[in-house]
Amino acid sequence: MAASLRSSWWQRWRRCLSLQDGSRIFLLLLLLGSGQGPWQVGAGQTFEYLKREHSLSKPYQGVGTGSSSLWNLMGNAMVMTQYIRLTPDMQSKQGALWNRVPCFLRDWELQVHFKIHGQGKKNLHGDGLAIWYTKDRMQPGPVFGNMDKFVGLGVFVDTYPNEEKQQEAQKRRYSPGVQRVFPYISAMVNNGSLSYDHERDGRPTELGGCTAIVRNLHYDTFLVIRYVKRHLTIMMDIDGKHEWRDCIEVPGVRLPRGYYFGTSSITGDLSDNHDVISLKLFELTVERTPEEEKLHRDVFLPSVDNMKLPEMTAPLPPLSGLALFLIVFFSLVFSVFAIVIGIILYNKWQEQSRKRFY
Repeated sequence: MAASLRSSWWQRWRRCLSLQDGSRIFLLLLLLGSGQGPWQVGAGQTFEYLKREHSLSKPYQGVGTGSSSLWNLMGNAMVMTQYIRLTPDMQSKQGALWNRVPCFLRDWELQVHFKIHGQGKKNLHGDGLAIWYTKDRMQPGPVFGNMDKFVGLGVFVDTYPNEEKQQEAQKRRYSPGVQRVFPYISAMVNNGSLSYDHERDGRPTELGGCTAIVRNLHYDTFLVIRYVKRHLTIMMDIDGKHEWRDCIEVPGVRLPRGYYFGTSSITGDLSDNHDVISLKLFELTVERTPEEEKLHRDVFLPSVDNMKLPEMTAPLPPLSGLALFLIVFFSLVFSVFAIVIGIILYNKWQEQSRKRFY
């Protein structure tokens, strides 16, 4: 029932966007008067409200480098009239788009409208893009244009099969049970201790994944990331049918509040245009039982139930001058005290030895 309501609203909304201005306004009024905005997903259980401070769409107001902007560009990313291009179809480019406002929502859904296209033929294009919900923002690095050992959630739309090409170079073959078809969507939760394995396309640390043929399509492609009651769900609409298709579903995902949303991309020897048309975040209001309220308390470090992440060891802060002085002082006092006690014990031992001889 929930899926059918959601699909019906989605189809009507998409048809509304394709109409002329007059018909669009008329149909939009009908939709708003139908009692389904905000969207209701599951009778009496979940409502969605668009959060404009975490959303971005044409004409892309609030994008820039100043402190008053809600979204910041980084690297080679640039604003166009119909999209924001993270990287052009050129080698060795890197770009990102980051929200300046931390998200403190408990349950949320992020809808990403994107497009990946270029001149490269089969397996001669790369590398893909990533969508982030992380503690740190605007940190360039090797993981689809973002830093390695990030803290938070990363969802990757990987368009180049690095592991498969390495296997071919070594004249080895995949077994049918482990071969993946690219482009490929995967997800990873990190507490800052894990590195993304490029050579294996993130396989050792992925929570799940699915094939997603998203390059050079003549219709819109969408990705949705939904986080409700510690349940992570990733779906896609890439077939031009205006229907969500399941990709990843993982229970027991614990994400702290106050992290940042962003998206990034990188090209190397191979390249593609990586465009973002819109990012829309919805706040989900979900009913919880008293037991769920106790279980779903805030966490301070990302984790996944039944998945052991290595402990993150923070470097020790440097000692101040006063602390160093006190350590040296008390060390000397302790040394002198130990020497005095040693001398006293040695003298007593000598006295007892003399008494034995007499």
